Amino acid sequence: MTVGLTGLGTYVPPDRITGAEIAEISGIPEEVVVEKMGVAEKRVCAPDEDHATDMAAAAARTALADADVDPEAVDLVVYHGSEFKDHVVWSAAAAIAEAIGAENAYATESYTLCAGAPIALRQAAAQLSVEPIDTALLVSASREEDLVDYGDADASFMFNFGSGASAYVVESEPGDRARATVHASAAETDGSFAGDVVMPAGGSKRPASDETVREGLHTLTVPDPDGMKERLGPVSLPAFCSVADQALERSGFERDDLDFVALTHMKRSFHELVLDELGLDPERDGYYLDEYGHVQSVDQALAVEEGLADGRLAAGDLVCFLAAGTGYTWAATVLRWHG
Repeated sequence: MTVGLTGLGTYVPPDRITGAEIAEISGIPEEVVVEKMGVAEKRVCAPDEDHATDMAAAAARTALADADVDPEAVDLVVYHGSEFKDHVVWSAAAAIAEAIGAENAYATESYTLCAGAPIALRQAAAQLSVEPIDTALLVSASREEDLVDYGDADASFMFNFGSGASAYVVESEPGDRARATVHASAAETDGSFAGDVVMPAGGSKRPASDETVREGLHTLTVPDPDGMKERLGPVSLPAFCSVADQALERSGFERDDLDFVALTHMKRSFHELVLDELGLDPERDGYYLDEYGHVQSVDQALAVEEGLADGRLAAGDLVCFLAAGTGYTWAATVLRWHG
């Protein structure tokens, strides 16, 4: 069975914070924030606007219109965005399905942090291939920028977190309506990093209380930043290349066939290193999201849209959605872009 991506949509909130402003707040030199961290600016949400479901629903409407699919024709809604959403212990997927009128869909969630997009495509393609359903809507949103404390130097690698949403319509046997054909995927996890990025309070180990709020324990932090960097450095590039190579091989391709990589936002030098290692030109065969920052599993959709807009991605190109999420999971899905 052929599974195709037939619709694509994104949403970003109107408010921005610049790299210069982040530098001023954090005390980190502007050159480091803009050039090394790769944040010229990023989108942020107003306190009482653009909750995860609001943004995801906006992106979903755009994707459905792009695919020319009625919401009532959707069989499955998958939310693969941030767990920091409107409420805790709560289904954003169900709320999004209701908001867009997908009344015939069942709604579920898939959470792999920033590696979510390739894995959600993998899961949807598998379901469409074996289940009596034809149309899936994959939605994601993040405003984890709210959880970043710019005064916490240990959390500086998260200063690039931005806000936004994405949506994909994925269909079985779409024929010439497909914007892209979904091929194979790969993923791997190194669970030794599971405790390296945490919000100290708010879970069952340390429930929220007046004390945890006073102590500022409800922002993301890295308990051992030097240790994490020392352990992650040797394994990250090989893991990115491993999942990309596996996904390509399972799809019947190799590195030389690859034309464009939609890569998770990371520091500029490592972005360039990953693409170079895969035999690609970072200035031509990928898109660096320095005007968005890192928007969790939304990054791949933003990179595709910007790649299309400036001609880096064209009909016939072989594309790899390549991502990593703290925990640490690396994931890749290969697509053939049609237009």
